Amino acid sequence: MARGRRAPASPAQAGAPAPGDYPIDTGTATLERDPYSDTGWILKVNGVPSSHVDLADPGRLDFEYMRWIAALVRSRFAPDAYDGGEHDGAARRLRALHLGGGACSLARWVCAAYPDSRQVVVELDGKLAGLVRGWFDLPRAPLLRLRVGEAGAVLASLTSATRELIVRDVFAGDKTPEDLTTEAFTREAARVLCDGGLYVVNCGDGPRLEGARREAATIGAEFAHVAIVADPAMLKGRRYGNMIIAGSNAPIPAGAAMLRELLGGGVPAHHWDDAATRAFAR
Repeated sequence: MARGRRAPASPAQAGAPAPGDYPIDTGTATLERDPYSDTGWILKVNGVPSSHVDLADPGRLDFEYMRWIAALVRSRFAPDAYDGGEHDGAARRLRALHLGGGACSLARWVCAAYPDSRQVVVELDGKLAGLVRGWFDLPRAPLLRLRVGEAGAVLASLTSATRELIVRDVFAGDKTPEDLTTEAFTREAARVLCDGGLYVVNCGDGPRLEGARREAATIGAEFAHVAIVADPAMLKGRRYGNMIIAGSNAPIPAGAAMLRELLGGGVPAHHWDDAATRAFAR
């Protein structure tokens, strides 16, 4: 957790987002207006685009890879079955853990899609977490809690079988820290997930796809079912980009509606099922 004096409150810290550069624990956060939207904002961390937020529409996900994650989540967890009401004699609500916070774009989407969800967002940078909380008027606890800490340490501290969804979206520059891709880390994620829970990682990799193959193999070794979503150029090893890899001990559905949704975005994506993902990992 970050230590040190609290920075003097600026207008942005008081709750009004304003374009500019802001010192954070890990460098500099830059907030820019979305040139195509009066209510949109782009967050960069040390010059690298990190998040997009539409203050008027939490259901809008501007980054393609986040839309792919959302499609997987919605296909696996039907929103009307996770509305906090009574289902088979028990209240069901989606419990999500986000490892890597940024501007909490995906957590805002979950709050909109699953209004009674309970979420924890883990962010390493305490100053960034404070800025984001003020800028984007995030839902308060118990709906959404921001926890400052290192992803691996926080994950290890959590009670077993307490989350339906874990999303790992942690980057140092353009790479995920290696200690968050290991068998031990993946095993911890599986431990924290409840029966049938879904583990989703955002894997950034280059044309050789060596890191993505390792991640797919590691996740496939821990979970009974795996899947991949990415755009065709990425799957063919033609460029650097994002590949979404998911693991679960329950089947990961890919219905016709989800497949149409993946193909309909600004960057059409393909879905690889368990067999294709395991062949890729080999």
